[in-house]
Amino acid sequence: MPANWKRRLRLFVQRFWQPTSACMTCMPGSWSNIMSLAHWTLALKTGLFTGLLAVLLTFTPFAKLYSNRYGNALVMGGLSAIGDAYSHPSHYTFPEALLTGTVSGLITLGASFLFEDRARRLRALWARIVG
Repeated sequence: MPANWKRRLRLFVQRFWQPTSACMTCMPGSWSNIMSLAHWTLALKTGLFTGLLAVLLTFTPFAKLYSNRYGNALVMGGLSAIGDAYSHPSHYTFPEALLTGTVSGLITLGASFLFEDRARRLRALWARIVG
């Protein structure tokens, strides 16, 4: 597989879990319905659609935003809001989609700090805890 497609596959996986997690967090009744199949189906649909949009964006000049951590978080927040609105347009569309996009952008930003340099910060924290 060419390096470009490997990068896109990695990007898809990253951009799949962030909006899925955000959607599970922001859906009304999220914490009480954490084991609901319908709840998970909508969250996975949001993550799948957002991941596909993120990969499609790599074919445009907007792909440059992925190299900047704040631009990346902004793009992922916007794409997650679009993905959430697409996944379940019938209820709470606008406020929930914006909330999901915001949480996804914050997850993306936090992950960029935690996982940069092969998760250097997490490895240092683990070494400090384990001793």
